[in-house]
Amino acid sequence: MTSAKSTSPAGGSEPERQRRPRGEPRRLLIEAARDLFNRKGYSSTSTREIAEQATVSETLIYRYFRTKAGLFREAMVQPFVEALDAEIERLDTHPITEALALDETREFVGALYDLFRKHRSLAGMVFAADALVESEVAESGMIDDVRDALDRFVKAARDQARGAGVLIDPTAHDLAIRGHMAMVAGIATFGPWYLGKRRPSRRAVVDELTRWIILRYEAERRP
Repeated sequence: MTSAKSTSPAGGSEPERQRRPRGEPRRLLIEAARDLFNRKGYSSTSTREIAEQATVSETLIYRYFRTKAGLFREAMVQPFVEALDAEIERLDTHPITEALALDETREFVGALYDLFRKHRSLAGMVFAADALVESEVAESGMIDDVRDALDRFVKAARDQARGAGVLIDPTAHDLAIRGHMAMVAGIATFGPWYLGKRRPSRRAVVDELTRWIILRYEAERRP
């Protein structure tokens, strides 16, 4: 008795489908989601598009992440929070010893700029958080995760500035830091709109943003 073999329409034997390594479909979905969310935004990206780009079944999105928001949270929010926490740790271990030293401030601004550039879809969502209508986003709590991380970052930046001898009213200080973050995030996220067709280099952008921050604190120290 011979075992049956599946054949192709041409009559030849059809090769068995190669099984993906364990965890590979999940990784492919996360990579595809990051690419599409960053290029098209959350609302304009469908789970079908993500699955097609990842070359896996759409049902796997719901098996691994339960919802589109769950996939966004793991692909975009979690890496952002981890990167922000890493920058907070860097601030804690490499304090500024002089009042907002230029080179160290530029490094700080550059790291923040790159972080928001890499996660520009998430940054755009945070900017539009109050207008979001997707109930799954509101219910997922991921915007709260981002806000909590930003709050930790503001505190770390405040402690850093105070350690460097920048003494400003606490309320004004926190507002200044949040304003600086919004400025950096806005340019990083919506640069093509703000900077025109002939976009300046990253170095030029970071240098200018650094000058604005330095000027803000120097103005506070003037008699």
